[in-house]
Amino acid sequence: LLNINVGGKLFQISYKVAARYPVTRLGKLAIYTDPMKKLQLCDDYSVQKNEYFFDRDPSIFHYIFHFYCSGVLWVMDEMCPSNFVEEIEYWGIHLKYSQRCCRILLEEKQDELSEYLKIQKELEAELEPLDSAEQFEGKFLGRFRKMIWNLIENPYSSVAAKIIAVLSSFFVLISIVGMTLSTVEEMKHKTGKIWMEQLEMICAIFFTSEYLMRLISSSSFKNFLRAAFNAVDLVAILPFYIQILFENLDEGDTLYHEELHKVENVSKLGKVLKLIKLMRIFRILKLARHSTGLRAFGFTMRQCYQQVCCLFLFIAMGVFTFSALMHSVEHDVPGTNFTSIPDAWWWAAVSLSTVGYGDTVPDTVLGRMVAFACISFGIILNGMPISILYNKFSDYYGKLKAHENET
Repeated sequence: LLNINVGGKLFQISYKVAARYPVTRLGKLAIYTDPMKKLQLCDDYSVQKNEYFFDRDPSIFHYIFHFYCSGVLWVMDEMCPSNFVEEIEYWGIHLKYSQRCCRILLEEKQDELSEYLKIQKELEAELEPLDSAEQFEGKFLGRFRKMIWNLIENPYSSVAAKIIAVLSSFFVLISIVGMTLSTVEEMKHKTGKIWMEQLEMICAIFFTSEYLMRLISSSSFKNFLRAAFNAVDLVAILPFYIQILFENLDEGDTLYHEELHKVENVSKLGKVLKLIKLMRIFRILKLARHSTGLRAFGFTMRQCYQQVCCLFLFIAMGVFTFSALMHSVEHDVPGTNFTSIPDAWWWAAVSLSTVGYGDTVPDTVLGRMVAFACISFGIILNGMPISILYNKFSDYYGKLKAHENET
């Protein structure tokens, strides 16, 4: 018998049984005649007991021992897949000796574990600051840049940093409110317009100062420009300066500018200016810098993009299918709005979303049956991914919040 001591537990295997698998560690131990080669296979050897010692996990070796006795490698569901694979690789046993059902379960658990570790890593990267304190060491004005970095990027470093974080969110909200009020008819008069322009200037100055402070405090300009939040900050301040540039293209020709403002609604330059002003709505994304919920929502969308794309695919299929059915049963009705399949797309999209504006409705019995089928399909379709997305959002939000509190 081959005396095997694994982690303090003694196992006895027949030399003949172990030699059946000569490529395994115990098989080599059984067939080798050179003592030096045998010692290289184990961690220690007791001459008195004629016992080979292995400093490995004895609980997993029970399955290895069972494999030598029965020729089948069993995989228990409660075992860690990474630890089990590491152990069987040490003993030189291939996973092909296990049953197909065991291999499938093990591969599924390995995939789940890999996905879990991947998400954990990405969650940590989501909250990991762009620059760590160690990166400022040895840099030009490193201490000064580190101080600015803590002031702007780390709201929990000091009271002043917390105040700046609150001010940043406050100016974002004020900017959005100002942009909203600027579209109100009463605010388009001279006095209201001046107030809105001054408010926009104050917000733009604050956002510019904040962006420049981040740029100065960054230890790597390349990483700074690649960061998503910094791109959002840049988009938040660019419309103000582009608008000034467009409005002052020809400062000498005052009459031309007066005429330009009169026809702003139809001129190409006026349309560009309106589009640039509309870009200010992206400032609301700046709130994600200080909001764990918004970051968790964005992270959920990135992780569930396959499910979301699949949902949009099903919606598109439903829109095309039910719009074609509705057109086929309603196109002969006098005064119908379903004169073509593209005209029925809006009705199908609204019905699938279960909103149902009622602006376009079928008149025939067959049309109402198609509408009922469309609405039923929409209810089932919308109910499928909601639980998945909500559960993942709740999980990611809890992990982000816990990691943020630990940090």
